[in-house]
Amino acid sequence: MPKMKTNRAAAKRFKRTAKGGFKSGNSRTDHRFHGKTKKERRQLRGLSMMDKSNVKRYKKLLPYK
Repeated sequence: MPKMKTNRAAAKRFKRTAKGGFKSGNSRTDHRFHGKTKKERRQLRGLSMMDKSNVKRYKKLLPYK
């Protein structure tokens, strides 16, 4: 049976944690910050954990990471 290929688009956007979860950047952080509050801008910094409902799908995309 051939090896599973890693989905390169997903590999560039998500990182696997040690316990098997996924972390990713937040949406709404690309441009137009003048329409967002200071609190919203501050909370959008850094990475956030992916919701548990999506983890099963993304484990198939990143089998080796």
